[in-house]
Amino acid sequence: MNALPSILHAVGEKTEVMLDGGIRRGSDVLKALALGARFVFVGRPFLYAASVGGSAGVLMAAEILKSEIYRNMALLGVTNVGEIDQPYLCKV
Repeated sequence: MNALPSILHAVGEKTEVMLDGGIRRGSDVLKALALGARFVFVGRPFLYAASVGGSAGVLMAAEILKSEIYRNMALLGVTNVGEIDQPYLCKV
């Protein structure tokens, strides 16, 4: 995630940048989108869910991720992921 702004700057606006790796929760998805990623892959949490709960575990993990994304969007006051950009970020 730290490298994403530099990558976006290096490749320019004509290249779609997708982020894969390190995404664990809905807020991570929104951070990546705010930084400029056009798509975010989420794999490992679903692998863990599948190993513990099979297909039911994967469905539950997807529901948890979806509810985290929607909740965080509501807290930000946005209704569409396309609205999320850098002004929604805060460096700590």
